[in-house]
Amino acid sequence: MNTTPHHDDGDIVYPSAIPFVLAHLACLGAIWSGVTATSLWLAIGLYGLRMFAVTGGYHRYFSHRTYKTSRFFQFVLALLAQSTAQKSVFWWASKHRHHHRHADTEHDVHSPVLTSFAYSHVGWIFSRDHETFDDSTISDLTKFPELRWLHRYELTPALVLALLCFAIDGWAGLFVGFFWSTVAVYHATFCINSLAHVHGDKDYVTGDESRNNWWLAIITLGEGWHNNHHAYQYSVRQGFHWWQIDPTYYVILGLEKLGLVWDLKQPPQAVIERSQALPPRVIERSAERLAATVPLDPVVSAFRATYAQTPSLPDLHWPSLTLAELKAALIALQDRAGDRFAGIQHQAQEAWAQWDATSWHLPVPPSREQLREKAAAMFVKTPSLDAITARAHELLVEAMHARLVAQPVEPGPQRGR
Repeated sequence: MNTTPHHDDGDIVYPSAIPFVLAHLACLGAIWSGVTATSLWLAIGLYGLRMFAVTGGYHRYFSHRTYKTSRFFQFVLALLAQSTAQKSVFWWASKHRHHHRHADTEHDVHSPVLTSFAYSHVGWIFSRDHETFDDSTISDLTKFPELRWLHRYELTPALVLALLCFAIDGWAGLFVGFFWSTVAVYHATFCINSLAHVHGDKDYVTGDESRNNWWLAIITLGEGWHNNHHAYQYSVRQGFHWWQIDPTYYVILGLEKLGLVWDLKQPPQAVIERSQALPPRVIERSAERLAATVPLDPVVSAFRATYAQTPSLPDLHWPSLTLAELKAALIALQDRAGDRFAGIQHQAQEAWAQWDATSWHLPVPPSREQLREKAAAMFVKTPSLDAITARAHELLVEAMHARLVAQPVEPGPQRGR
């Protein structure tokens, strides 16, 4: 078990990457074997089947349990999923659940926002931090002995499929049918980790950088509606609207008709319509993102100077300043600075409108009203906008307090009384 967050995106276990590199090199074997019609159709068919095994198996079933099935069909799904050579269902589900708990934070296993595209796309898989997984997060899966057997022999399904492809169409069946489709499924899957957090639209406030991307949805059988998915991860369908094509969901509907799966979980209408209050975790992360847009160091410096130059304000002992005292000081500064502070407020409004961090030398953080304007521009419609704004303001005052306490200041001249 390993729960250590990633810190070094250059720390790669190169020996474990060798099979991955060899799989890519094996694709070049088609130059020697040729590309037959049989091998090409085999590659196309295996891409579709195994892409569904990733989306409908690894992801929507094992990671999120968005529908139910029998123990036998669960094993079939696991077998098909591991034929992609993307490690075991235990490893895959554990890492993905961890991703949702920490999406685009320093603890995320593959955030392109905090690391590089190459690392988030594939490099993280070979990092020492991710050789093992936290089995406490997948106790619903580890109780099955047949899944434990598949975990122990995780490459067996892929090796059996490779031999079957060779039996069907010789070397072309192996190089084209198996390796071409394997590598294609690799990178289609990895694009969700990398590109779907960089390119696309945000239709929902999720507290992370997940995006909806229609062309990724096409090549991944519906996984490209990634912002939808992060808005409600327990939905069996990721295309929330009829025009959002989601082939994986259509296949699962077909399996439901056959009686192979049941209890399909749907997204609440309030989630789809963005009329439901956001979870506290999403409000917190969104508030952090909003607060991070404010250049706070110039505010702290200007506050020290302005407070020292404003008469009739109580002296503050910076090293022992409490948060309550800072809040009172901010209110007192506004109350007693009179016309002078009105001019400061006007400057603040202009600086906020221009959003020029380099010229911000104001003695106060943005007001809740100003933060709300910025939040309305940053985020899509949500009934939790006021909650995000209020929390962002609290975070700014808390961060301002931490800086004032931590930074010693030379005693200045006494203010006039």
